[in-house]
Amino acid sequence: MQGGISNGEDIYFRVAFKPVATIMKDQDSINEKGEKVIVSGKGRHDPCVVPRAVPIVEAMAALVLVDFLLRDRATKFSALA
Repeated sequence: MQGGISNGEDIYFRVAFKPVATIMKDQDSINEKGEKVIVSGKGRHDPCVVPRAVPIVEAMAALVLVDFLLRDRATKFSALA
């Protein structure tokens, strides 16, 4: 970025995620033998967000870029009117 305008280079930024909350509600499931069991959350056994992180970050970055593009077009249009 140079002066707020992309020069075609890759855009790098840092991302942080808060820990995913444990679901404390009892849930129906099955075990490895196919028997019905109840799974209940106790403590902090959070799923890993890493597999979902890349699409989440890409989607949010795209939304932010489109938002600024639309804001830019709106200011140029209102200046012409």
